[in-house]
Amino acid sequence: MIDLTIADDVAHVVLNAPDKRNALDVEALTELGEAYDAAEAAGVRALVLRGEGPGFCAGRDIAGVDPATDDVTGYLDGLVAPLLKRMSAFPAPTFAAAHGACLGVGLGLLIATDVVYVADTAKIGSPFAALGATLDSGGHALFFERLGAHKTLDLIYTGRLMSGTETVQSGLFSQVLPAADVVAATEAAASRAATGATQAFLASKRLVTRLRDERLALWDAVAEENANQASLRDTVDYREGFAAFQQKRPPEFTGK
Repeated sequence: MIDLTIADDVAHVVLNAPDKRNALDVEALTELGEAYDAAEAAGVRALVLRGEGPGFCAGRDIAGVDPATDDVTGYLDGLVAPLLKRMSAFPAPTFAAAHGACLGVGLGLLIATDVVYVADTAKIGSPFAALGATLDSGGHALFFERLGAHKTLDLIYTGRLMSGTETVQSGLFSQVLPAADVVAATEAAASRAATGATQAFLASKRLVTRLRDERLALWDAVAEENANQASLRDTVDYREGFAAFQQKRPPEFTGK
């Protein structure tokens, strides 16, 4: 179900079960983690995640789940949360192309990705009102932080799904594009990132993570920026960037 290809320092991870809208069962989650492990081992400098078929990911595959015996904790705490943390910590810029249904764990995959481009026709929200379940995979945190309490609970209580356009206007994700263009735009952005100063990108990724998780104050963030800049001074790409500027030519970064 999970396809991985690598070309030009970019890993392309594809959820490939379009007949079930790329819903994820235990096996698929395990395969997805393995794909990220393989991409990291290959030393890629960017990663693209997308779904095949009419939707990105409809969430958990519950077709054969018996609520009476469902190991909810094992699925969410044992599989989903570790995978999302692993994806979030991937040591290169990550990008996702989101279209169609992006729900439940599918929304979590987007939350765990650095940059998300969404199709205008995407459907994002909390469909759990019809299941007697609650939003999971980080959805509460994302919605509350970006939308506030009232709109978060409105979405949860009503089950209303936002369009891709609304999610970008609300500050949930980065850019909205026509559905026909979203994959190409995402892959182009990843390709540009893969030729950039990877260590500088990772310094920013780590700082943004701390700003989100630790709520760093302004001057603490400035101090972290200063320390990062001093550390980057000793990288090959820092020296190349300065040399290219001074010589009035495009830089040739190696990610080191």
